[in-house]
Amino acid sequence: MISSKTMIPNNNLAARLANINLKSIAQNIDDFTARANKNKWPIRTILEELCNIETEERSRISLERRLRLAGIGRFKPIADFDWNWPRKIDRDIIAQTLSLDFIHEARNLILIGGNGLGKTMIAKNIAYAAVLAGHSVMFRSAADIIQHLQCDSPMLRRRRLQAYASPHLLVIDELAYLSYDDNAADLLYEVVNRRYERSSIVITTNRPFTEWNQVFPNATSIATLLDRLVHYADISIIEGDSYRVHESQLEVARRRKVKI
Repeated sequence: MISSKTMIPNNNLAARLANINLKSIAQNIDDFTARANKNKWPIRTILEELCNIETEERSRISLERRLRLAGIGRFKPIADFDWNWPRKIDRDIIAQTLSLDFIHEARNLILIGGNGLGKTMIAKNIAYAAVLAGHSVMFRSAADIIQHLQCDSPMLRRRRLQAYASPHLLVIDELAYLSYDDNAADLLYEVVNRRYERSSIVITTNRPFTEWNQVFPNATSIATLLDRLVHYADISIIEGDSYRVHESQLEVARRRKVKI
C-alpha cells in the first residue's frame, strides 16, 4: 500500500509542512517567506520564528480544547460582580481562591448561599482562571454527575469515577438543589473520596450542611462525605437577596419607562 506521504509533490511545500504537523506555518507560508526575505532573516531567526509561531498555535489549540472539555459555558467576568449587593460575603476567601493557590494545596472551596447570589458566576471564573493557568478542569452540575454515574455496569462506573477523579479541579455546581435517591450520596462520596487530599473541588450549594440529609434521604455516607469534603476546605457563606430578581425588576422598570 502506498503511503499518503509519498503522494505529496516535492514542490508543494505547504502540504509537506502540514503533513509533518507544522500546520500554522503551512497555512501562512507565503506571508512567512515574504517577511523572511524582506527582513533578510538569518537561518537562526527563521528557525526561532518557526518555533514561536507553532508554539503559539499549539497553545491556542490546547486552550480551546481544555475549555471545551471543561464545560464551563458562558459566564460574566468577575469584574462585573457586584460585591456590595450581598449582605454577607467573604471577598478575601474568594480572591485567594482566584489566585489558584488552593489547587496546588489540594484544598476545596464551598460556596453556600441562596439562589441568584453569584455562586455559579464565581465558580465559573475560578474554573476559567484555572484553565488559563494550564490546569485540567471539569465543571458539571451535581445532577449531571450523579446521573452519569448511575449506570448498571460496574466497570463503566469505575471508568466514569476515574474521569471525575482525574482533573486538577472539579467544580460541582448546584449541589443539594434537588432531592436524590438513596445511592446518590454514595456515588458523590466516591467522587470526593477519590479526590481527597489529591486534588481540589469547588462546590456551590444553596443549603447548609445541616440540611443535606433532606437532600440525600436515608443515606448513611453523608457524615463521611462531609468529613472528607470540609477537612481541607474554605467555606464562604453568601447571604442576601437574589441579584437575578433584582436585575429582572430593573429590566421591567426600564421597559415601562421606555413605553411612557
